[in-house]
Amino acid sequence: MTKMLVGNVNEIDIKGSRKLLVGNTEIALFRLTTGEVLAVENKCPHKGGALSEGMVCGSKVHCPLHDWRIDLHSGNVLAPDTGHVTTYEVEIDPESGSIYLTI
Repeated sequence: MTKMLVGNVNEIDIKGSRKLLVGNTEIALFRLTTGEVLAVENKCPHKGGALSEGMVCGSKVHCPLHDWRIDLHSGNVLAPDTGHVTTYEVEIDPESGSIYLTI
């Protein structure tokens, strides 16, 4: 596993997102109202919608295509739908605000 610097917490608005490409995988970073930053693969398991374009509600994101709800902590799609997206470990340096992603 590799830990990589991917930005600063101040670069992502509260309830906002940022996307980045790591190899062939697009990853979406989300900043929750708590200040926590979570990372998931930027692709809904239903029709491949870009989750980074979805609305964040609490710790869930709503896919912009068909409103599937994905838990950003677990990557699980919420009922009545089913599925899963890959999640990634995120660390934030409390002093600098640097965001590190483990791949």
